Amino acid sequence: MSFKIIPKKDIIPEFDHQEIKLKHISYYPNDEEYEEDEITEEVISKILKEIPEGIEIYLSLIPYGEDDWLEVVCDGEWLSLAYMSEEEYCCYNADFPDTYNADFSDTEKWSPLTSGGQSPIEKCFAIQDIEAGIKAVEYFIRTGELYPGIDWAVYQ
Repeated sequence: MSFKIIPKKDIIPEFDHQEIKLKHISYYPNDEEYEEDEITEEVISKILKEIPEGIEIYLSLIPYGEDDWLEVVCDGEWLSLAYMSEEEYCCYNADFPDTYNADFSDTEKWSPLTSGGQSPIEKCFAIQDIEAGIKAVEYFIRTGELYPGIDWAVYQ
């Protein structure tokens, strides 16, 4: 299986730190959900604070959260971000962006993280820089785009 690396950029474009592009938030496995009118600065702050404590959440750009979502999985030590869109059906074996960890590019070791509570995530698709991961999540929430300040991998 091969993938293309989208390397991080040194310059992060400016963005509005008050804008909210999300339309749906879904926690896994407890099914706590927020719809567009319920997604407030308080909810966003709560999510960003929970990431280093451990979280599995889906952040969607469309109502009901069925497509265009970023899966955020973190156990406090490892963090994985995976994006799925309607144009690019995304699972861990399709064309879509995943966080990328070059330190584990030549191994098939598994992180302690699982996607959807069941699919193991390889260490090469999980990062340990939790602060960068938090920035990536906020960037997605605010812009609806992938954070250019971390490496991403796209299967080919």
